[in-house]
Amino acid sequence: MPEGDTIHRHARNHRDLFVGRNVAASSPQGRFSAGASHINGKRLEAVEAVGKHLFYTFEKRLMLHVHLGLVGSFRTHRTIERPAPSRGTRLVLSAGDAAAYLTGPMKCELLDRIEVHRLKEWLGPDPLDPEADVGEFASNLATRTGPIGAVLLDQDVIAGIGNVWRAELLFLCHIDPDTPANELTSGQVDCLWTHAVTGLQHGVEVGQIETVTPQAIGLPKGTQLRPSDKRYVYKRGGHGCLLCGAEIAVSRHGGRALFYCPQCQDPLKAQ
Repeated sequence: MPEGDTIHRHARNHRDLFVGRNVAASSPQGRFSAGASHINGKRLEAVEAVGKHLFYTFEKRLMLHVHLGLVGSFRTHRTIERPAPSRGTRLVLSAGDAAAYLTGPMKCELLDRIEVHRLKEWLGPDPLDPEADVGEFASNLATRTGPIGAVLLDQDVIAGIGNVWRAELLFLCHIDPDTPANELTSGQVDCLWTHAVTGLQHGVEVGQIETVTPQAIGLPKGTQLRPSDKRYVYKRGGHGCLLCGAEIAVSRHGGRALFYCPQCQDPLKAQ
């Protein structure tokens, strides 16, 4: 599932390409034909990302909500010479030479402002929101008794964290995934929030989730890492930890596989 950094990157790209322009909208698949007809030709006034959600504000108070879900994706084209959208494309937005093709989203719908407000109010703080801070995140964690490995996926606790980032954040902060969320120390909470902010900001810029630096694993700065070595634990089950050499383990939290290092994230070391 695309995580918060990917969604914010889409928002930034779509602001650059479409905001302030009259946007053509269509649904080759047909499942969003009625919605597309309402926004077709309307001026796009704003694009906002909150966690894993995208909100497009058109003139006449029309608001489009997109959630990519597990398999959804946007393909953005910046020239008139582009492939035709596939028959499964849920939505095409275009203006001038630019176009964005949306396929496989969990949500692609028109909402009124009250519905948008309720959805945003339900979401937890977004690390990529300049006005968000660790305080609300800490307060949310304090009400949760479940393991932090599951709680980090709750979008009403922190918005934008998915399966990749939760594993990497827990590793970076040396936190055992089974630790009850409300038993984390203030230092651990601050660590999770700080790495979420800086990590997702980096992800927006580079277009992928990278948590390992060459220097951190004893290599010279500027060394090109293999794709498999750009993350400490995610999808590295059975391989040696890049820091301590212990075998990366896999558990299930929140219904999904969670990768962690039993040595670096040993709860006894946190005491």
